[in-house]
Amino acid sequence: MYLGLDLGTSGLRGIVVDESGQVLAEADAGVETSTPQSGWSEQAPADWVEACQKVVAQLRTANGDAFSAVRAIGLSGHMHGATLLDSNGNVLRPCIMWNDTRSAPEAAALDGTPEMRAITGNIVFPGFTAPKLEWVRRHEPEVFEKVSKVLLPKDYLRLWLTGESISDLSDSAGTAWLDVGRREWSDTALGHGHMRRDQMPELVEGSAIGGQLRPEILQNWGLSGPVIVAGGAGDNAAAACGIGSINEGTGFLSLGTSGVMLVAKESYAPAPETAVHCFCHAVPGRWIQMGVILSATNSLNWLSRNLGQTVGALASALPDRVDGPSSTVFLPYLSGERTPHNDSAIRGAFLGLDIASDPKALTQSVMEGVAFAMRDCLEALKGTGTTPESLLVVGGGARSRFWLETLATVLNTPLALPKGSEFGAAIGAARLAACASQGIDPADAMIPPETAEVIAPRTDLCDGYENAYQRYRQYYAALSPFSAS
Repeated sequence: MYLGLDLGTSGLRGIVVDESGQVLAEADAGVETSTPQSGWSEQAPADWVEACQKVVAQLRTANGDAFSAVRAIGLSGHMHGATLLDSNGNVLRPCIMWNDTRSAPEAAALDGTPEMRAITGNIVFPGFTAPKLEWVRRHEPEVFEKVSKVLLPKDYLRLWLTGESISDLSDSAGTAWLDVGRREWSDTALGHGHMRRDQMPELVEGSAIGGQLRPEILQNWGLSGPVIVAGGAGDNAAAACGIGSINEGTGFLSLGTSGVMLVAKESYAPAPETAVHCFCHAVPGRWIQMGVILSATNSLNWLSRNLGQTVGALASALPDRVDGPSSTVFLPYLSGERTPHNDSAIRGAFLGLDIASDPKALTQSVMEGVAFAMRDCLEALKGTGTTPESLLVVGGGARSRFWLETLATVLNTPLALPKGSEFGAAIGAARLAACASQGIDPADAMIPPETAEVIAPRTDLCDGYENAYQRYRQYYAALSPFSAS
């Protein structure tokens, strides 16, 4: 049996699977995020440990026999978070999260430093880890002086599980300290960020061994050792493993809190000028390219909160079939934007509101705005020479047929729905655990799922949505000066 643990923004998910990949037990536990100031987003690392304990307790209750047979664990987690430890392993401050934008000035300074883009293969975005440490150095110097180790969120969990400071390459690629092409820490990049190699964890591939459970945890969890902990992956690379996207050109569109369009690459293909992320994959000799927007289903969550209606109620008010774009345009820049704008200051807007605009109309425009933002990601990927012929679609937003048909038509790309329900980061983490413990070739473990259905573009409406997208593109340029002021 294998245990996959996925530390998401809103909580921890755990699944136990057997060698065939069948899910035998699953559990979730929430984690709170604090926003002490505008643009700030923090979590307490102790809450991750507490969530892990709760998840394991639920799994043992749900299927104790399966859990007791676990022989390897895979970890996945949200990327870029800065978890700062002193020389005794104590947490120095709350973790600064991926969607925290306070370090925009520091990110711009690092991004303008010679060699940074060439080394890392990426723009230094405000959400990345390196500018967060620069912010701490400037604004919390007494904390910065005590930093002995910087760990990404899932790797803090690993430290608690194993006692070892280890990270994988896919997660570490999002720090802006890694030479992504060479798959190793860059002393030059670290130096530009006033950091040292000894403050970094050891690096392993995601499908390799990344520690063993401590005896105390083995005893508390009722497990017989040894239990391997795999290198694991950042959440998107883990999701790619779960969906079977490791070969050239295979990819997916994820409608989660953020929106991701990911394509696997068999060679290193950076194009930082496009604002496309280029990271190491979780398996050796592979990379990933990603277009990322910061508010996908989170845009619908925001609308739900402000209208006082559940997301389900808003989505169910729309038909299954689209009949053309809305006259109202929504710009989903609620937390700034990454691809293609790299703009932490830009903010969202509704344009074209009418006295007749009702919750149904606003919901449609939010879904279309996210679809247009994903089209921006597709165009950015095309700018690197990558054009996916079709995409698997995953995430909570994939439950809305209206949203799927909107996306397929806006992207003019077929969207394939996987058969079954368990193809996320947790299953990818479990597959990496199997590779690490059994020596399985990732190519044999990362099998794509069967396709349940393909959502085709509405060719009769493509021109209308294309015109709406072109109008959408113009609004960013019109709105940007106001956000900057």
